[in-house]
Parts: sequence; C-alpha cells; structure tokens
Amino acid sequence: MDAATVERLKSAMRYETERTAPPEGFPKLPVIPGGRYTDPAFHELEHRYMWRRSWLYACHADEIPDPGSFYLFKRTGSPILVVRGKDGVVRAFYNTCRHRGAPLVKECKGKVEGLVCGYHGWTYGLDGRLMNLRDKRDFVELDMSEYPLVPVRCESLGNWIFVNEDPDAQPLLEHLGVIPEYLEEIQPHQVRFVDRRSYKVQCNVKVLLDAFLEVYHLKSIHQNTVDRFLDHRGTNITLWPRGHSLMLTPNRRPDWQDPGTRGMRRIETASEITNSNNPSFMFYPNLVTPVDASGNPFLLFWPTGPREMEIEVCWFAPDWGGGEISPLWATRISNFERILEEDTQFAPQIQESVESTAFRGITLNYQERRIYHWHQELDRRIGVERIPEHLRVQQVIGAPWISG
Repeated sequence: MDAATVERLKSAMRYETERTAPPEGFPKLPVIPGGRYTDPAFHELEHRYMWRRSWLYACHADEIPDPGSFYLFKRTGSPILVVRGKDGVVRAFYNTCRHRGAPLVKECKGKVEGLVCGYHGWTYGLDGRLMNLRDKRDFVELDMSEYPLVPVRCESLGNWIFVNEDPDAQPLLEHLGVIPEYLEEIQPHQVRFVDRRSYKVQCNVKVLLDAFLEVYHLKSIHQNTVDRFLDHRGTNITLWPRGHSLMLTPNRRPDWQDPGTRGMRRIETASEITNSNNPSFMFYPNLVTPVDASGNPFLLFWPTGPREMEIEVCWFAPDWGGGEISPLWATRISNFERILEEDTQFAPQIQESVESTAFRGITLNYQERRIYHWHQELDRRIGVERIPEHLRVQQVIGAPWISG
C-alpha cells in the first residue's frame, strides 16, 4: 500500500469520526425485502446464478503440497476435485468419472498417484486425461482423447486457490480489482496455512454475513471484547465494483496491539494501515478477511439450505520457515471463537423473526451500506428480470459511492 493510499485512508477515517451526518447526496437506502432471507425460490435463484458462477475459495497451497495431493470441494453441491499435477500445476475437475459418473476420490483430502474410478476402473492422469479403461475391446470406436475429466476454472491469489464453475468467468485477479494490490503488503505468496474449522448456524446465510459487513452492532454484541479497542464511529467503507468492499476501522488508541498477537511473527512489509488499524476485506460473495500483520483468517459463509448455513474459518500466518508453528496460535483461535459466539448468539432467533408476520424488511443506515451494496450485486448476478418484483432491491448506490 503506497504512501498516498495510506494518507487517503487515514484522512477518510478522520472524516468519519468528525462527521455529524451522512455525506451530502448519499441516497436513502430502500428497505431490503424480508423474503430474500426466507423464500426458497429466491434461495434457488441465488444458488443457480450466483453461487454456481462465483469465484469461491477452495483451499491453500499448503493443503495440497505435493504432486497427487488433492482437496475435495463440495460447497456448491457439485463435487470439485482440486489436485496438484506432476508438473506442480494446481487444476480442478468435477469428481465425476466420464463413464457413469462415479467418484474418483471419496475422502475430503489425500494423495494419489493417479485418479481411478472405484466403480469400473477408468483411470485418469493428474492432468485429467483418460489414460486407461477396463475391457477397452467392448467400447465401439471410443476415442479416449474425447473423455478427459470435465475441468473447473481454478486460479490463485498467492497461495490461496479459488474455483469457479462458470467457464466464461472473468479471470480471478481481474475480477478482484484492486484487492490483490492492497493485499500485496501481507505477502499472499508467502502466507502459510494454520487451521480450518466450521461452525453450523441455524439461519439463512445472509443473516450472519450481514453482521460481518458492519460494525454498527459492536456496542451491543461485543461490549467486553471488540468494542473495547475498535472505534466504530471512525469506520471508513470503500465500495468497489462487482460487490467487493473494504471496511477500515481505527483502534481507539494508535499504540494498541491485540494481546492475542503479542509474541507472534509479524509481516515486516505490512503498512501503517494494517499495523495500527483494522482493515476487513469482502471478496464477493462470501469471503471476509480481517487483515493483520500477524496473520489473518478467511471467514467463509456457506449456505446449506434456506434456513441454515456454516461459517468456515481458515487461518493463515506469516511464513515461519521450518519446524512447528507457534503454540500461540491455539490461544488466538480460541479467543476468536469467543467473539464468533457473540456474533452467532442471536442468529437462530433473528431467523425466526424474519419469518414472522411482523417483519417487513431490513432498514439500513449509512454505516450499513456494505450490506445494501452486497444485495445490489446479488440482483445484478441473478438478473433483475428473473427476480419477482416484490423481492428486488433498487439499484440506488452508484457513482460516486462506488470506487473504481
């Protein structure tokens, strides 16, 4: 992050602290229809036109370190096999044999020499080519070159590997816009994998995702944790095209450091913004990452049904070289889980409320504009014409409120 960007962001936080009203010209945000959180048909539109056509985080390079190492990604309902080839290249394929659809791997992760269908023995190379099959004599004029595994788009930001089921999708780094440039200071090509775990929550995925797109709730939910050191009134929000965004919240004291990170290895190239504030990036549609010089989590929000979801948390650390990772990470993750419990405590009850006859929709303020930005992008991806009129959001946030 260059000096001009640092100064611009610091100035923006000062402006937010000192303002007495939303900036002149900012539009009143219309109510978001409550049916978007409850309607099974709307859930299906999301799945078909957004989840199945978005860049989604799959795994870290450390999780598939060697040729033949694989990770099985199943978050969209389609089993996607992410595998490192003998040439070191990471590729993705549907975990679906071209013969009769049986799986090539059954475990969530592991290591193989080749990809063999357990049902009838069709064998594929790690690059997806069909290499051999049983009783070839009984297949009339079968050309093996016409039966490779079906590929899935697979691209990386540093050591972070993403997949996209849309073969015509914009390239990942182009799709992310300026985010890779902003994150260069934390060395994405060097960060190491630490931990992955999931937490089930009984609510629509958007109920919980909304909470991580604003800090308006800090004084109510996090009185004894996050609110003690974050100044939510100074939060600056940058909205970017394609639904991405940055929420930058200053510390209450410039010299404050999270006690849970003391003694941990830190990334020397991190800027003043990252060292002394709290930047949180949104990779649309479901990845939130609060960045720190000592490492960062990916918070991944996955729908498992119209009224249930999982939040998956993957942790990454600065490269620690050889040997074992610092035992301080166990404490840090435990501390985070306490905060996560605060965020999830009301989610099932909120889901009950949004399904009640009393609920009319979601009324947002200027601090919560990231939520509205997220919903605008959702309608664009689904296609407004496909959405029933009573479930649409109005496209009211545009230039100059979206940067880039």
